[in-house]
Amino acid sequence: MKFILASASPRRIELLTLAGYTFEVCPTDADETPDARETPAEYVQRVALVKAKAVPISEPALILGADTTVVLDGQLLGKPADAEAAARMLRCLSGRQHEVLTGVALRRTPDERCLVTYERTVVTFDDLSEDWIADYIASGEPFGKAGAYAIQGRAGTRITHIEGNYQNVVGLPVSTVNRLLAAMHS
Repeated sequence: MKFILASASPRRIELLTLAGYTFEVCPTDADETPDARETPAEYVQRVALVKAKAVPISEPALILGADTTVVLDGQLLGKPADAEAAARMLRCLSGRQHEVLTGVALRRTPDERCLVTYERTVVTFDDLSEDWIADYIASGEPFGKAGAYAIQGRAGTRITHIEGNYQNVVGLPVSTVNRLLAAMHS
């Protein structure tokens, strides 16, 4: 049976590859607009499922969708639109604890059975100086990343504590994927 990743994220591709999976990449164009009535956990699960369901396929396959967001004081910090937004996010995260949530959805065709869950990791940043923030933004690393940082990159050197799954913060908790795949086959 085909295994398809509904994402072009280099981080998700790398994590699945490191885990030994053979898969196809089929990015989708899902609407990631938050709904004010849903919790952050509901949001990431909904978007992950939308991504998994957006892959058009009629043959038997397992389609994996995922969505990661950073949550600070109950507010979603998505991908920064520009340098100003990145700086604002990093200033808010400086010296504080926040959550990283990743929704993971697995869809099986042709019976359309879907399993959806999420992973939560708590991350604490050191105090970030304005100079460090400016240099980090100039590196380009914050762009395309929820919360304007990549734990596997330069920002990882400024993390003082992490509770939970490191891969979740990178963008795909592979242990959660493993559990969903096992549940799908039972």
